[in-house]
Amino acid sequence: MSDRRVSIVTGASQGIGRVIATELASRGDIVVLAARNTAGLEETAGHIDGVGGKHLVIETDVTSDASVGSMVAAVTGQLGRIDNLVNNSGVGGPSGRLWEVDSDEWRSTYEVNVFGVFSVTRAVLPVMIQQGSGSVVIVGSISGKRPLFGRSAYTSTKTALIGLTRTLALEAGPLGIRVNLVSPGFVAGPRIEWVMKAQSEARGIDVDDVRAEFEAESPLGRLTDPTDVARTVAFLTSESSAGITGADLNVNSGVVMY
Repeated sequence: MSDRRVSIVTGASQGIGRVIATELASRGDIVVLAARNTAGLEETAGHIDGVGGKHLVIETDVTSDASVGSMVAAVTGQLGRIDNLVNNSGVGGPSGRLWEVDSDEWRSTYEVNVFGVFSVTRAVLPVMIQQGSGSVVIVGSISGKRPLFGRSAYTSTKTALIGLTRTLALEAGPLGIRVNLVSPGFVAGPRIEWVMKAQSEARGIDVDDVRAEFEAESPLGRLTDPTDVARTVAFLTSESSAGITGADLNVNSGVVMY
């Protein structure tokens, strides 16, 4: 069994997931990199190597119980424990007014953003229960708390994660397991660039105007740096947050304060 903390990060092949995985590795965790994009996972592994960290790359489809089960079995077989689970996998889903959205695209958004969290967490919890300890962090979005034009599929999945977090915290707390949600917003990177482009097309305005609107919504006048999110996840998966469970922490430069 490893004497280091073992942390699984889903969606670790790019974006916030990559930054979270690198942050956890830099503090000494063995980080399990899980996603469908193996090329992206190997790139993340290179970042972790750069900070002298340890990692385990496992191709994983969070919408497949079989794939998730194989990943968890590999982790416990090779490392003997799971201390932290960061449910970060997510897709943007379709853009358009609800009556214009394809039903298959709607379902596939829920498959990743909601069912994927359920599937991975359900598979990991028995390990944590046996250990009598563990921390689960779910990466949500401020979009689960406020409307975003043309993004009903995405926003509703993120709202669902709030209820999931609170209920699971109630259920798992007596077993020594903490469950918390992080709600990023307007995080600088490729995902927000895609969102701004989709917004500009849906609303018929220039993308620079959308960017200016997003920045103006923050009291700090900026987008959120992905490192801000990663450090919050690191806090929630450390003993420094031992008294925190069922919480929803906003990391969005003040765009949403509830």
